[in-house]
Amino acid sequence: MDERILPLEPSPALLALNNAHAVELSWLEPERFAAMVAMAFWARQVGTEDAFLIAMDQDAAYDSPNFQWLRARYDRFVYVDRVVVADHARGRGLAQRLYAALFAAATEAGHTRVLCEVNSAPPNLASDRFHLAQGFREIGSAEIYGGEKTVRYLMRVV
Repeated sequence: MDERILPLEPSPALLALNNAHAVELSWLEPERFAAMVAMAFWARQVGTEDAFLIAMDQDAAYDSPNFQWLRARYDRFVYVDRVVVADHARGRGLAQRLYAALFAAATEAGHTRVLCEVNSAPPNLASDRFHLAQGFREIGSAEIYGGEKTVRYLMRVV
């Protein structure tokens, strides 16, 4: 089993992993997935379908309402747009390893904060627990998509 952290290569398997968790992340079409990876500050995967993380910096040409909320409040940051671990790969510390590598890359690039959001309605309790354990703290909240979702914005200083 290969658990190296490698540059993310958009693939049907990783797109399917994303879309299996569309409630927590958001549904992506292949073109949008590839475009996100291309504009990312940091995009990495573990295995061919085990886990991945995509993060943007403040300069990304990204139209996400969550990214725009953060960009309006912070000049410089790294934003974790999505991190997902396949059910078969859970419990191996993959998300924690991806975050540790991201924190190192952000620090090396001169960033001092990593930001993300977690759904509060519908709730994502597993993500809440994970991000709390990684040292993230709440910095705000918003309703997005016409009130379809409510999110909490989180920050970790690196």
